[in-house]
Amino acid sequence: MASAPRIGAAVPDFVLPGGVLTGDTFERRDYALSRHRGRPLVLAFYPGDDTAVCTKQLCSYSSGLEQFREQDAEVWAISPQDVDSHERFARRHDLRMPLLADTDRAVARSLGIAAPGIGLRRAVFLIGPDGTLHWKHVALLGATFQGLDTLTRHLAEMARS
Repeated sequence: MASAPRIGAAVPDFVLPGGVLTGDTFERRDYALSRHRGRPLVLAFYPGDDTAVCTKQLCSYSSGLEQFREQDAEVWAISPQDVDSHERFARRHDLRMPLLADTDRAVARSLGIAAPGIGLRRAVFLIGPDGTLHWKHVALLGATFQGLDTLTRHLAEMARS
């Protein structure tokens, strides 16, 4: 398994299929890290759609999207389920951030968070406008997640540096 990039290092580029719920439409497209340069990005990796902790985590991020936008940041949530599963999950819980499908766990492996049995470890990576890693948290146990306040505080620190 690859190790996660170090703080200050470039995050490996990737392209993943996904979609975002806009109004009543789930808009599907490919998401490429390299096409997102110029703005901060929160990559939130979660083990599974419609699981208790993952649902709580993504609902909190979705309801706090305005706070991320105040930091000029976007949030992409990534898990091993396919885009059809993501669409059902987004509709069921009114999730308004892009949900990306890392079905073969290639991105999780490239970031050092693939885990046997569960697919991937719950993790958050804050990527700067230049594509470098500014902060990360990789959970040893998936029962908790980094909250909105923690993430927006780190985004604000990144903007000042």
